[in-house]
Amino acid sequence: MVKTFMAKKEAVERKWYVVDAAGKPLGRVASQVASILRGKNKPTFTPHVDTGDYVIVINCDKVVLTGKKLEQKMYVRRSPRPGHLKQTKYSKLMAERSDFAMMKAVKGMLPHNSLGRQMLTKLRVYKGAEHKHEAQQPVALVLE
Repeated sequence: MVKTFMAKKEAVERKWYVVDAAGKPLGRVASQVASILRGKNKPTFTPHVDTGDYVIVINCDKVVLTGKKLEQKMYVRRSPRPGHLKQTKYSKLMAERSDFAMMKAVKGMLPHNSLGRQMLTKLRVYKGAEHKHEAQQPVALVLE
């Protein structure tokens, strides 16, 4: 009889990866980063345990949106007060807060529970090519 492997959170070994997002579509980068944060690239993947690795995304100000998304896609915020709907075009959002747009895209692709919030803490996003995690010796990751 074959036993099913269940990963324990104490036994998970985590690596650090650097992803260069320059010139790549936002959604493609976000989906592959979310997969690594969940741990789906490992044979020890367990759905209810955070088995993922740390990911550093650099050059997110050079990420592209395909089609007419820059002018048509909106970032929407709401307040509990009536009439307090705030909309921002992605052209403005990408110019001013491209790191936030990347974080929001990855967050939407993770589980919407406490486990997903825990996974999101392993993501570091930087606008430029510089990051401050050299001590962790991150490995450059080439996305498909």
